[in-house]
Amino acid sequence: MASDECQGKSSWPELLGTKGEEAAAIIERENPNVNAEIVLEGTFVNPVFLCTRVRVWVDTNGIVTRVPIIG
Repeated sequence: MASDECQGKSSWPELLGTKGEEAAAIIERENPNVNAEIVLEGTFVNPVFLCTRVRVWVDTNGIVTRVPIIG
């Protein structure tokens, strides 16, 4: 399933470099159809695509390291 089939905003490039907790709150506020999950870089995750999930990848300082997208 592609992100263009999901409802609401699907990408948050403006959150790159921000604090993960703040990014997750903004994502869930801007698209109430998703749950933002904070994930530490290097963590293994299930590759299954979900329209209801946005992974917020952070470094050891809690800073967003990838553009958060639905998936």
